[in-house]
Amino acid sequence: MAEFLQSPRPIAGGPVTATYDNRIARLEVRLRQLKVRKHLADSRRRALDTKRSKREDARRKYLVGSAILARVAQGKFEEPVFRRWLDEHLSRDQDRQLFELPPRN
Repeated sequence: MAEFLQSPRPIAGGPVTATYDNRIARLEVRLRQLKVRKHLADSRRRALDTKRSKREDARRKYLVGSAILARVAQGKFEEPVFRRWLDEHLSRDQDRQLFELPPRN
């Protein structure tokens, strides 16, 4: 029984508990920092993916347009049909002016 009373076990709220509390607090701060870093990395990845996707979309449109214009120039695609497509599709006066179409207003 005397051994039990002299046991080196820490008392609740003693110095060992304070050490654990400090360590937990440091780990919680580190966890918050890592979550912020992960969020920033995810945001950067999404931004890069969006930028790449827009760049690829613009490139596709450019290539399709080039192919159609080449066909029109070669006489393999009827220009009146092409101009009708443009007239139906283009709504901005600035865009219509590029193809010498009258303004929509």
